[in-house]
Amino acid sequence: MLYILKIKGTKTIPDFVQIRDEQMTLRAYFRLSQQEVGLKKNNLEEESKGIMALLKSIPYGKIHKYYSENE
Repeated sequence: MLYILKIKGTKTIPDFVQIRDEQMTLRAYFRLSQQEVGLKKNNLEEESKGIMALLKSIPYGKIHKYYSENE
């Protein structure tokens, strides 16, 4: 299970994504506009389709649980 947080940026700071594990340890932090690259760099490419679909639907500032298809 992963926790996903979409963070709204400001005029000068872009929107970001945080992905944390069960212990709330930061696993990935990347720009929302560079989702695919960010997921690949953080070894989450096998979950990329599910995570990117979730990022399209969730609101900013809320933590959402993401369950892997393997769980």
